[in-house]
Amino acid sequence: MKTLSTAQEPYLLKPILIIITLLFLSVFVFLPLWTIFTQAFDGGLKVYAAALLGHDVFNSIKLTLLTALICVPVNTFFGVLLAWAITKFNFRGKNILITLIEIPFAISPVIAGLLFIFLFGSFGWFGHWLSTHNIKIVFAIPGIVIATAFVTFPFVARELIPLMQEIGKDDEEAALTLGARGFQVFWKVTLPNIKWGLLYGVVLTNARSIGEFGAVSVVSGLIRGVTTTMPLYIDILYGEYMFNAAFAVASLLTLIALVTIIVKTIIEKFIAEQRKRHQV
Repeated sequence: MKTLSTAQEPYLLKPILIIITLLFLSVFVFLPLWTIFTQAFDGGLKVYAAALLGHDVFNSIKLTLLTALICVPVNTFFGVLLAWAITKFNFRGKNILITLIEIPFAISPVIAGLLFIFLFGSFGWFGHWLSTHNIKIVFAIPGIVIATAFVTFPFVARELIPLMQEIGKDDEEAALTLGARGFQVFWKVTLPNIKWGLLYGVVLTNARSIGEFGAVSVVSGLIRGVTTTMPLYIDILYGEYMFNAAFAVASLLTLIALVTIIVKTIIEKFIAEQRKRHQV
């Protein structure tokens, strides 16, 4: 009688699964990618270049990069602090803090945008005070940055917390025993141990910052050339039936996504190797 471990799988199972996987990837991955780039270059290279060199497109790219340049360092800094506090110390409310980190993932980005409208809008909690002091957050660049920072906040912390828990405290305690100070321990011991996980979280944060649509669309006001990031401007161009220009900008976002996937895959390899070394 054959056991489960010795029984052979059906001869056709492997090729059938491979065919199904390839069909799925073709329909949901390769075909959309092919469509984006063929539509982007449908009018020729000159039309493609002209679409990307437009003033509004340049402003959308600049605003997108500015948002990422602000949100990524800020979320990286606070993500490292949160991961350090959660994994290295015991305190009251620790589980609550871990739960709060997940809130940006638990609610819709559109709802997150509405929350900031209720907080900083003209009729929001702080709206009157902001208007009195001539400070504009909603329908301006600060609102876009705040909304993006909120949505991308958990990525670094979520990557570092399980990694730091797996590594443990032995290395840091040994360094402290040898006379190292707190910052020296972090710089010389902790950071080298978490560098790949940290970089992984930074890559994810950057990708989401550049591609965020829901929360930003609510707080931006969609002021063309002023508060339109690349995803928002693509939506505007598509709504105006400017398909070549929309797909041209979309091709830039797609290239960024592909580069992100490649970097993400490389980092995952290094993280796996690092975990094997710690297990040994």
